[in-house]
Amino acid sequence: MRPTNSSSSPALRSGLFRWLAVLSVSVLLAACGGGGSDSSSSSASSPGSSSGGSGSGSSGSGSSTPIASTASNTVPITVGPGAQNFVNIPNVSVTVCAPGTSNCQTINNIQLDTGSYGLRLASDAAAQIVGSLPVATSTSGGQLAECTQFADGFTWGTVRTADVKIGGEIASGIPIQVVGDLADSTVPTNGCINGSNESTSRQLGANGILGVGVSATDCGVDCTNAATSNYFSCPGGNNCSAIAVPLAQQVVNPVTKFAVDNNGVIVQLPAVATSAASVTGTLVFGIGTQSNNALTGTGATQYRSTSFGNLLGTYKGSSVTTIVDSGSNGLFFTDSSLPACTSTFTDFYCPTSAQALSATVTGLNGVTGTVNFTVLNAQSLAGSGTSYALNGLAGSIGSYPTLFDFGLPFFFGRSVYFGIGTNTTAPYVAF
Repeated sequence: MRPTNSSSSPALRSGLFRWLAVLSVSVLLAACGGGGSDSSSSSASSPGSSSGGSGSGSSGSGSSTPIASTASNTVPITVGPGAQNFVNIPNVSVTVCAPGTSNCQTINNIQLDTGSYGLRLASDAAAQIVGSLPVATSTSGGQLAECTQFADGFTWGTVRTADVKIGGEIASGIPIQVVGDLADSTVPTNGCINGSNESTSRQLGANGILGVGVSATDCGVDCTNAATSNYFSCPGGNNCSAIAVPLAQQVVNPVTKFAVDNNGVIVQLPAVATSAASVTGTLVFGIGTQSNNALTGTGATQYRSTSFGNLLGTYKGSSVTTIVDSGSNGLFFTDSSLPACTSTFTDFYCPTSAQALSATVTGLNGVTGTVNFTVLNAQSLAGSGTSYALNGLAGSIGSYPTLFDFGLPFFFGRSVYFGIGTNTTAPYVAF
C-alpha cells in the first residue's frame, strides 16, 4: 500500500526494482531498484585482482581513497532525507535545459540508480522547465510516450528532448522521460498497467530517477519491435498505441552522451557502521579517462555482465542471478532461515542478532569473488527515526526467488565501477 503518513520521519520502502510497497508507520521501510530484465554489513573480503580474465578471488572494496566531488567530472551523492524522507536513497542534483538555451531548472533529490538507464523527471518537480522541453514525435506523427514497468507499478509519460547538465558534464539534446505529464485516462490498457501509476515525486520517492547503469538505452533492441516495445504513439495525446522506436530515439543513459567521460561511472560512498543521519559520497563520470577515475591499480575486481548488468552467483549453495543496484535501498534475497519482521515490516528481515553471511558473484568472464555482508534487525535499524543511511538493511525478494539484489548497503565503504557496454566493449561491474 502507499504511504498515508505525512510525518517527517524516515521511510523505508519494501520491495524490489522500483517501489514495491510503502508502509504507513512512524518510520517506514522502502526499497527501489532499477529496471533490468547490509551495519557491520556489506564488507567484502580482502581485495582481489582487477583482471578481466578468468579466475577467482575475494571481491575487494576498490579504492579506499575518497574522491573529491569538486572536479568537473564529479557530483556529490547525498544519502539523507531527500525529497520524501525515505532511507537509503542516494540523491544527486541535475540541471535540465530547453535544448540549446539558457532556460534551465536545477532539480535536487534525483535518485541515482545504477539498475536503470536514462533520466526520468517527475513532472510536478520539474514544473518550471517541462513546458519548454519539446515532446518527441513518433514515426506515425503522434506524441511519443513511454510506459516503464517495475515490480510494483509503472511510470507513464512523454519522451522529451533536453540538455542535461550533471556537475561539469553536459549531454545535449537527449531523449528523457517526463513522468506524470499525461492524463491517467491515456494509459494504454494493454502492455502498460502493472500495479499503480507512479506519476508524482511522492509516488516515485524522489524528484526523478537518473539511470546510469551499464546499458546505453533503457530498452534496446526490444523496443525496435512494436510487439515488445515500451513506447507508444499518442496522436493528440490520446489513443496511444505501441510503436517501434529506433535506438537513437529511446530514452538514453546521459553518460554515454558526454564529450569525454562517457564510458561509465564510479559510485563511491563512505562506510556506515550501522546507521547515520546522512552521508555524502561522490559520483564520478568516466573510467580511466582522467586522473581521478582509474580502475587499474585500485584492487577492484572486474566482473563482466550482461547488457543489462546481470551477473551470476550463488547463495547458500543455490544459483542466483545477481545485480548491483543503488536504486534498491536494501539487500534483497530469499532466505527462509531469516525471520521476517512483524506487522508492517514483513518484507524485511528482523533477526534477533546480527547475521554474518556471504554470497559469491561470478562475471561472464569467469571471475568469481566472495561478498561478505551482515543482516541486522530492520525494525531496530529504523527505530531511531532520525537516520537515513542504514547498513545491514535486508529483505525478502518476494516474487524473484532466484535473484540476489545488492542494493545500497553494498555500496557503503566501497568504490563501485559500472562500465557501459558498447559495440566494441563488454559491460562490467567492478568493486
